[in-house]
Amino acid sequence: MTRGDEVVRHALEWIGTPYRHQASCKGAGTDCLGLLRGIWREIHGQEPRAVPAYTADWAEPSGREVLLEAAQALLLAVDPGRHGPGDILLFRMRKGAVAKHLGILLKIGPEACFIHAYSGHGVVISPLSAPWRQKIAAVFRFP
Repeated sequence: MTRGDEVVRHALEWIGTPYRHQASCKGAGTDCLGLLRGIWREIHGQEPRAVPAYTADWAEPSGREVLLEAAQALLLAVDPGRHGPGDILLFRMRKGAVAKHLGILLKIGPEACFIHAYSGHGVVISPLSAPWRQKIAAVFRFP
C-alpha cells in the first residue's frame, strides 16, 4: 500500500463526522485542519507541533498565509500537475485571499473528487469541479 492509499483509507473513515471549528475527533467533530491533524495522528502518532487557537477567517484581515506557511514547514510540496490520491489540496476561497481551506484528494481524472470538512456539511466527498480546481493554492503530501 502506498502512502497515498493509506491517507485515502484514513480520510474515508472520517466521512460523516460533523463540522466543529478547531476540533479534531473522528465521529465527534472536526474542521478541515482537524481532519488533516487526525489523519497525521493515525499515520505518524503525535502531531509535530501544538496548534494555537485560530479564527475561521485564517488571518484574512492581516493577509498572512498562516495555513500555507504551516503546510510548507511540515508537509512535502507537490509540483503542479503531479498530484495524486492522498495529496493535500490547499484552497483560496476567493481570488487574492489567503489559503484557508484544505482537503484530501481521493481520485484524479474525469471523476476527480476530494474529502474535506466543510462548514454546514461535516466531512464529505465533493467533486473536484472547475470552481474548486480554480481555488487550489498549493498541493502537498504527507512526509
